[in-house]
Amino acid sequence: MKNLIILTAVLWGLTSTSFAQTETVTLSSEAQAKMSIEKKSHDFGTIEEGVQATVTFTFKNTGNAPLVLNSVKASCGCTTPKWTKEPVAPGAEGVVTAIYNSKGRPGNFTKTITIKHNGEGGTEFLTIRGIVNKAATEVTPTVVAP
Repeated sequence: MKNLIILTAVLWGLTSTSFAQTETVTLSSEAQAKMSIEKKSHDFGTIEEGVQATVTFTFKNTGNAPLVLNSVKASCGCTTPKWTKEPVAPGAEGVVTAIYNSKGRPGNFTKTITIKHNGEGGTEFLTIRGIVNKAATEVTPTVVAP
């Protein structure tokens, strides 16, 4: 009798485990967007002060549901992001453009753009970097009257 109870408990445990594994497979096959970014960083190299340095990052929705970018934010006010506002269908592409304003910012820079979306992982990070050469100061000639 004791062996029958143990055997029943073991069989019930194995059956429960099998059902739990089946549910996990079902959950992973649900529709979900997935953002695949071609490149996640860009180096502008050396630019002159005052230049509006611009780069466009392309991404593709490799999932099986529409991808929506909920927010795209730069790490500071000197960088302005622009992005695809409408949902990106499965298999389609979208863009995030970063515009860096180098006016009054000589020296090295590294900026981050944070993308929050409804896809797998939910957050992506893009990085831009470069060196800004200080603009030459203009010399105003002084006229001396005799």
